[in-house]
Amino acid sequence: MKFLDKKIYIILLLLFILLFESKVFARDSKIQYTSKDISNYFLGVVSASENYNNEAFNYLKKVQLLKDRHTKFNIEFIRTLILLEKFDQAINFSKKIWTQNELFYEVDLLLGLDSFIKKDYINAEKHFARLNRISQYNPFFEDFLGNVLIAWSKAARGNQKEDSLKFLEKVPDSYQHLIKIQNTFLECYFDTNETLSFFEKLVQDKDYNFSRYNFFLANYLLFKNKTIEAEKVIANSREEYNSNLLIKQTEDFLLNNQNKKIKNFFNCQNPKDSLAEFFYIMANLYSSEKKYRLSNFYLKISFYLNNKFITNKALLAENLYYQGQNQLSKNVYNSLKSIGSVYSWHASKSVATILLDVKTKKYSIKSLEDEFASISNPNFEHYYDLANFYKDNEYFKESIKYYTLALKEIKKDHTLVSTIFYRRGTGFERIGDWEKAEKDLLQSLKLKPDQPHVLNYLGYSWIDQGINIDEGLEMLEKATELRKDDGYIIDSLGWAYYAKKNYIKAEKYLQRAVELLPTDSVINDHYADALWMLNKNIQARYFWKHVLKLENTEQKLKDIVNKKLIFGIIKKI
Repeated sequence: MKFLDKKIYIILLLLFILLFESKVFARDSKIQYTSKDISNYFLGVVSASENYNNEAFNYLKKVQLLKDRHTKFNIEFIRTLILLEKFDQAINFSKKIWTQNELFYEVDLLLGLDSFIKKDYINAEKHFARLNRISQYNPFFEDFLGNVLIAWSKAARGNQKEDSLKFLEKVPDSYQHLIKIQNTFLECYFDTNETLSFFEKLVQDKDYNFSRYNFFLANYLLFKNKTIEAEKVIANSREEYNSNLLIKQTEDFLLNNQNKKIKNFFNCQNPKDSLAEFFYIMANLYSSEKKYRLSNFYLKISFYLNNKFITNKALLAENLYYQGQNQLSKNVYNSLKSIGSVYSWHASKSVATILLDVKTKKYSIKSLEDEFASISNPNFEHYYDLANFYKDNEYFKESIKYYTLALKEIKKDHTLVSTIFYRRGTGFERIGDWEKAEKDLLQSLKLKPDQPHVLNYLGYSWIDQGINIDEGLEMLEKATELRKDDGYIIDSLGWAYYAKKNYIKAEKYLQRAVELLPTDSVINDHYADALWMLNKNIQARYFWKHVLKLENTEQKLKDIVNKKLIFGIIKKI
């Protein structure tokens, strides 16, 4: 298989050598494993670890004789089936291997959900109760997952709200932010008079980011035929969370009288929908920990319970991208385009990013330009996004053009205005137009004075040019106070003291910057310069030599450092 690296080949080769005999006997002498069985098993496990699910399935299905003797096989086979959305096979396989005396997380989870969907709530609760005793394969401690699922089973059985809440009360305090969501959905499911109050408390909670749940509040209001109230919720949340895709798309639906689409995604009167959201939360948690395969496992369960909430596939596409599954990620992103204009544009940007990896930069940019051209009435966000893509790929003149268009379209009091001035200013600086760059950076700070990165960019630029050194130093001191552990900002402050010829303070801050960013070539060079000016020549040469060994050191800096190693610092600033 082409995707296997050399280390894996070596491991498999050693295994084959050790198992060269035609038959290998298990603990049960009646069961014989051939070298082909072992080959299929290990190739299946390796395929799964490399996120090649189809290949993993094709190998593992050939060795199902392992199901009664090898837990690792069962785990990989079930997870692979779920990832391929072969739920019927996964459930049937789980039924074959389930035993009363053995706790098996994936098996009890699937069989419990299968019973739940079939409204066999008594059997579902038996499986869910077993989950409370299992914590090996999920990030949650005892008494969390099982009790949440039992609570929803109790709710679905009928008017058992008190029983539902009793099981939620068993959940440890460390998960209370997640239980707030479940409590709110239960109020909505039982259609109590407190539902609206629960939703409002949830979205207004400042201890945790519940911005996503503005959508669910608006969804609830629409089901209650309170369209104006729903519009207010989304309008307010758009101001506070302007980058949330779900909120942006909901706003677009409301503006275009497509309320049915919002209601179709989720219905709190359907307990499967609420459980699907619960598994989506789990998927998000795993994704944040970069455990993308496990995240996708829970995502697929979420889709199994509610396949209407297709906006959630954005997380799947993102996970696949980080797994290196570019074509699959691209396919999922393209499927998002049917949702609406917001997700369509998001998908176009994401596909363009994928094309940076698989094609050329020019091809990628042309792809996004074509998508942008198809937008009939672009707004400031489209201009801003396109400008960012240009700038991030060093098309600075083009980025300046679209930042300018964004500034013309955006409301003057919008929170993004200062950011656009900052980004346009850095674009001007990169093409050598310092007069315009300085003007934009100052305007950005006028709108928002406490922006550490803007303070750093302008202050460092002044220091580097040898102008406004005192003012630049003051800016950098302020930026450092705002971001005490930012290596780049601390480096700038150290360099400002170097420019002021205060080499003792320069050394102090530059040493700290090196500690924070030990592989940054420029910061190491700055530190070496300060050491040299303090007559610590041996240490300075050590760090200059270190700069030459770093992978990110550009040739221009290497040439300068090589001269320093021979002559030291000749010109003092």
